Order: sequence, then C-alpha cells, then structure tokens
Amino acid sequence: MSTAIVTGSAGLIGSEASRHFAGAGMTVVGVDNDMRQQFFGTEASTRWQQRQLESELGDNYIHIDGDIRDTDLIDNLFSKYGSDIELVVHTAAQPSHDWAASDPHTDFTVNANGTLNVLQATRDHCPDAVFIFTSTNKVYGDTPNRLPLIETETRWEIDTDHTYWNGIREDMSIDNTLHSLFGASKVAADVLVQEYGRYFDLKTASFRGGCLTGPNHSGTQLHGFLAYLMKCTATGAHYTVFGYNGKQVRDNIHSYDLIQAFDHFFRAPRSGEVYNIGGARFSHCSMREAVEACQEITGRELDHSYTNDNRIGDHIWYVSDVGKFQEHYPNWRLTKDVNDILTEIYEANAERWKAESGE
Repeated sequence: MSTAIVTGSAGLIGSEASRHFAGAGMTVVGVDNDMRQQFFGTEASTRWQQRQLESELGDNYIHIDGDIRDTDLIDNLFSKYGSDIELVVHTAAQPSHDWAASDPHTDFTVNANGTLNVLQATRDHCPDAVFIFTSTNKVYGDTPNRLPLIETETRWEIDTDHTYWNGIREDMSIDNTLHSLFGASKVAADVLVQEYGRYFDLKTASFRGGCLTGPNHSGTQLHGFLAYLMKCTATGAHYTVFGYNGKQVRDNIHSYDLIQAFDHFFRAPRSGEVYNIGGARFSHCSMREAVEACQEITGRELDHSYTNDNRIGDHIWYVSDVGKFQEHYPNWRLTKDVNDILTEIYEANAERWKAESGE
C-alpha cells in the first residue's frame, strides 16, 4: 500500500497535497489537530476542510487528530505504516511571526521540535521515503529590506540592474538579521531538514515559500493575507494594512502550483535541497494593488485603514527567484497569477463567508 503522510493535512497546503496524492492512487494519512483555531480563533479553524477531505477522498484518506510534538504518537504512526510510506509532506506549523512573540515556547516546539519528530520517525521507519518541508522566506529575516529599493506610486520596487531584480535567490544569507521568533524556529527546522538529507542521506527538500495561498486558505488577520483581504472585501469587515503605506510587495503562489512542484520533486528526489518557491515575477503585487484587485473582483469597496506600524521583521519587498527549482525540474511552470488566485478565492468562498457573516 503506497502511503503518504501529510502533516497539517487540513491546512491550505496540506489539504491540496492530500487531494493530489490521493488522486494519484496513494493512501494519505493526514495528521492535523486544528491548532490553527488555537492560534487565530474560530474563523481560522480548519475543521471544515478536514470534513471535506474525509467526504471527498473516502477510504483514500485516514485522519489522525494528533500533535506533531507528541513524539510517541508520531513514532507509533510511522512504525505502523513503515516501509509503505513513500512520501512525507510536512506542512504542520505555527505560521505567524506576530503570534510567535506571544508564546515562544509553543512556536518553537511546534516548528522545530515537531519537525525533528517527523524527520526522526522518517529516518527510523521509512528512510527511503521522500521528505518535503514547507519552510518560509522568513529564514532570510529582514535582510531583503537592505536591498536598494525604489518607491513608486503603488509599490516598492528594485532597480532592474540589480542582481535580485528577478527575485531573491537561495544565496542570500540567513545570518546577522532580524528573523522574528517565528523565523528563528523555522530556520531551526529548515536546517534540520537539510541536515537529515546531507548527514543521513534522506531525500529531503526545504521549500522556502513566499505567500502561499489559494481558495482553501482559512485566512485571518495574522496569516494568509490574500484570502483574508478578499474575505474582508466580500463581507464588509474592516481590514488594517500594517506599515510601508501599503506599498510592500509579495509574490503569491497558488497551492496548486506549489503541489505540482512537490510532485516533481517526489518523482525525481534529491538530498538536502533548498528551494526558494513563490509566484516570482509571474505572480506578485503590493498591498495597494491587491486591494484594488479585490474591489474590482467583488464590485465592493474595502473598508480599510493604514497604520504606520509595520510588523517586526516584515519584508518591504520580497519576490522569489524560482530559477534553481526550474533548472532542476524544467517541466514545472507557474500557472496562476494574482488575479487568478483572488478570483478563485472569491468564487470558492463567497457563499460560505456570506452565511458565516449572517448576510
């Protein structure tokens, strides 16, 4: 029985991975205890996504309501399936650099210790499995803010002659920078994934994502800005833009395109790899541009305001250079840009949001 273990299986990337690999004929064992609700409140709960997975995938999906910090639970789970496990997609995390400061112990134990548990269980029980980790661009801390940026009417931009104009590569240093506590815990996990690949010769990859998004995102104020921005626009809720006069730039990758990248790596794995992954120049926008797009798609004005207080360690401009991954996997392509993503988010969730808001 070909088995995939997916941690954080009811989250955005976990649910997309579960559907994809179940659709490819694998039995997916999903591990998710809805800690997103604990982090961000009931609006961010992923239980609805869990129910959809169980309904849609039937016997191809087995849900485990478990915590990746529970060493015995993870070890027993991997022991049960053993060498049948061909793939591990590790997406479970505390994902917000704002939230991390409120409870550093939980942030670190989930992101670092939890990752160690999953890696060691892979090493002990299925060392031939492919291990894919969703890391983050926050491993670079605020080093991108030292780039020579240019302010325009709607965004910050970088000079076209700069070496990083096409996006930030994996050669950017992760040292001597302000990461946020979240960034630090993800650095620890990221380096562990690399080390298990290089030291123990496991087939591992850390995908350092920009903004990962899509219609299955349970967006909230502290995480998942495109989904939450569209939700606020569609429902009339207030949205606060933090810092940089709304001109900060992010690249955005649809969960579908990310899982296609995972699939390419799964079919031709390498050991101890690191990839910057995101929407690149193909799919990126500033906050101001995202607001305009949401208003155009919904036909509604967003109730929003700006505050000068940017989040600690927040990027002013971040666009991923995905050239290394494309060099290794030349058949992979980005297919969905910002407008595609926002339109899908709106069309998939408008009725559910309307019901939840009582409109």
